[in-house]
Amino acid sequence: MTSPHTPASTSEASPTEAPSPTEAPTPTSAPVAKKVPHERVHHGHTFVDDYEWLREKDSPEVIAHLEAENAWTQAQTAGLEGLRGAIFTEIKTRIKETDMSVPNRRGGYWYFSRTKAGLDYGISVRVPVTDPDDWTPPEVGEDPLPGEEVVFDSNRAAEGHDFFSLGAFSLTEDGRHLLYGVDHTGDERYTLRLRDLSTGADLDDTIDNTFAGASIDPTGRYVFYTTIDDAWRPEKVWRHTVGSDSSEDVCIFHEPDERFFVGAGFSRSHKYLFVVTGSKTTTGFWCLDADDLEAEPREVWPRVEGVEYSVEHAVIGGEDRFLVTHNRSRADFDLVDVPAAEPSGPGGRPVLTDVEGLRLEDVDAFSGFLALSYRRGGLARVGIVELDHATPAAPFSTLHELPFDRETGTLGLAGNPEFAQTGIRLVFTSMSTPSVVYQHSVADGTDTILKRQPVLGSVDLGRCTESLVWATAEDGTRIPISLVHRADLVPLDGRTPAQPAPLVLYGYGSYEVSVDPYFSVARLSLLDRGVVFAIAHVRGGGEMGRHWYDQGKTLQKKNTFTDFIAAARHLVDEGWTSPDRLVATGGSAGGLLMGAVTNMAPDLFAGISAHVPFVDALTSILMPELPLTVIEWEEWGDPLHDPEVYEYMRSYSPYENVTAGEHPKILAVTSLNDTRVLYVEPAKWVARLREVGAEALLKTEMSAGHGGVSGRYDSWKETAFDFAWILDVLGRSEVEIAP
Repeated sequence: MTSPHTPASTSEASPTEAPSPTEAPTPTSAPVAKKVPHERVHHGHTFVDDYEWLREKDSPEVIAHLEAENAWTQAQTAGLEGLRGAIFTEIKTRIKETDMSVPNRRGGYWYFSRTKAGLDYGISVRVPVTDPDDWTPPEVGEDPLPGEEVVFDSNRAAEGHDFFSLGAFSLTEDGRHLLYGVDHTGDERYTLRLRDLSTGADLDDTIDNTFAGASIDPTGRYVFYTTIDDAWRPEKVWRHTVGSDSSEDVCIFHEPDERFFVGAGFSRSHKYLFVVTGSKTTTGFWCLDADDLEAEPREVWPRVEGVEYSVEHAVIGGEDRFLVTHNRSRADFDLVDVPAAEPSGPGGRPVLTDVEGLRLEDVDAFSGFLALSYRRGGLARVGIVELDHATPAAPFSTLHELPFDRETGTLGLAGNPEFAQTGIRLVFTSMSTPSVVYQHSVADGTDTILKRQPVLGSVDLGRCTESLVWATAEDGTRIPISLVHRADLVPLDGRTPAQPAPLVLYGYGSYEVSVDPYFSVARLSLLDRGVVFAIAHVRGGGEMGRHWYDQGKTLQKKNTFTDFIAAARHLVDEGWTSPDRLVATGGSAGGLLMGAVTNMAPDLFAGISAHVPFVDALTSILMPELPLTVIEWEEWGDPLHDPEVYEYMRSYSPYENVTAGEHPKILAVTSLNDTRVLYVEPAKWVARLREVGAEALLKTEMSAGHGGVSGRYDSWKETAFDFAWILDVLGRSEVEIAP
C-alpha cells in the first residue's frame, strides 16, 4: 500500500544570499552515484550491477549519497513549498484534530481513543460499564466522561524519539494489566512491557526483539509472544510467566520452515489460545485450552501443502466447536463446523449450503450468531448467520446479507471484541462517502449510526461523483476501475468527461490484497484542483476472488502490469485523461508495479510516484539471507533454484530493465530502516534511471520504516509533499483551490 512521504525542508537559503555556516549549500546538479561493477551469476546468466555497493547501510559513503539525494530533491521541489503548505493546511483544517472514537466494550469497561489538537498520537481511555445488559456505547464529547481514565498515552511513550510505533496492545479480562509493545526505530522489532493500570506503573517484565503481535492471558498469568530470526521472520512462540525474568521464558512452538510465519492469539471467547503458521499458500493451526496453558499445543487440522484455513471458536448448543474456513475443495473457500475436542475426526458439517459466487474471507463467532466477511461481485460484503442453540443438529440459519444500494463501496466489521455482544459494529465507506460506523441489531435488523467521519470546512461532498468502469486486458479479462471526481470541475458527457482531465491512477495487485473503494480527506486536495482519482483493481489482488490473485502471481505476474496499462489506456481512449495528464502511483509491491509500467509503457504516463518501491525484485528474491525472501518465493517464484522463474523475473524486474529513451518524471520515496523493502532498491533504481537521462528524484526518510514517519502531522506533511509533486507534474500546481 502507499506510504507517506517526507516533507522537504523549508529553510533553503535565498538565491541572493550566501548560506549561513549551519546550512548546506543548495546543490546545482543531481548526485551521480559511482559505478562499482558487481557480477551476479545465476543459471548461466551474468548481470553486472554497478550500484550494488549502495547496499552497505552502515557505510558513511552510502549515507552521504542518500543525504545528497535528499538535498537534490529538496532543491528541485523548493518552488512547491507554498503549495505544500497550502495542502497541509487543507488537510489539517478538514480533519477534526480533537476527536474521539466510538467506545468498544470489553469486560467491565468501554474503551475508546481521543486525539487532541497539537498532539501526534492517540490517547487510549476507558470508562466503566454501568449496566451490563446495555450494549449502547456512551456518547462521547470533548469533555471527559465520569470515571474516565487514561489507559495509554502514545504521546508520552513517543517523547524524545524521532519515531514511534505501538505494536501489541492486550488487556487482561479484569482490565487491570496492559501488555504493550513499542518500536522507536521503524525496523518493526518491538519491546514488550506490562503496566499495572491500577497504579499506572510498569512492571519489571521487559521482553525485547519481538514481533508486533503479542497477547496477555485474560487471567493475567502469562504473556505469549513471537520472536523473529535474522531474516525478520517470526519463527518462535514463547510463554512468559508474569513477574519472572524473560530469560526463563519457555518456547512452546518453533517453526523451522523458512516459508512460514508463526503467531499466536486468544479466541474472542477467551477459551482457547491459537498458534498459527502460515506461508503464502499453506496454513496450520494449533490450539491450547485456556485452562491449561502449560500443555503442549495440539493440531487442529493436519497441515497439508496448498491448503489454507483459519479457525474460530464458537459455542453451539452448549458444545465447543471450531468454525474452519478452508480451501480444501473450493478455491474461494468453504466454511465448516467441527467438534473442538476432535476437529479432524467425524462430526463436521457445512455452515453454508450455497456459496456460489462468494469468496469467503473470514468468520467472527458470537454467542448468538456468526458474522461472515466475504466478497461478491467484486465488493466487500458482510452477512449474518443466526445460531439456534435449541436444535444443535441444525443450528445455522441461512445467510442474511447486509445490503447497501451503491454501485461501489466497502462494508466491513469494525471492532467487535466481546463474545456475548448482541449486535455487530460495522463501517461503510466509499470514494465519496466518509466512513460511517453503525451498530446492527441482529435481533430486529435495525441499524443505529454511531459516528460519521467528520469533514470540516466548506466541503460539499455532494459535488463528488464516483463511478465504476471496466477496461479490457490483453487476454480479454475485464478489469474494474473505481473513480471519483468533482462533477462541477470534471463534468461528464454521459459516462465520460467532456474533455480529458488530469488523473491519478493508483495500483497495487499483490498478495491477494483487495484495494476497495475508500474515502480520503487528504484526497480532496486533488479533487478540488480538478483531478480525477482512480484505483485500478488489477490481478494479483483479491477483488474478484481467488482466481484474481492466482492470475497475478509467480509465472503470471505480468498480468498485474498489463492490467494496469490496459486500465490506463482505457481511461485515455475513453476520454477520461491523456498521457500528458496522467500520473501513476503505488507503493511497496505496488512500487514494483510502478517500476514495471515505467519500462513497459513510458509514453503512457507523465509521472510516476513510487513509495518504498520493490524495484530490484530479482536481486532481493535471489538472496535468502535477506529479510522475508524465502517466504516470498511462493508469491513470486524461486529464481534461485528454478531457471524458468529466474528468466521470467529477469524479464520484468524494473531495475534490470531500465533502458535509454523517454521516461516519465519519477519520484521515489523510501525509509532507511525499512525491513520489508530495503532502501537500496529505490536508491539503485534512481541511480540507474538518472544514468539514462530520466528525471528521477529520491527521497529517503532517515529515521523510519516501511510505513514512513509515525506522527500524524508529519504524515500530513509527507502527503502534501507527494500531492504537490503530482500536481506539478499534472500542470495543476498554480491552480487555486475551487470553492
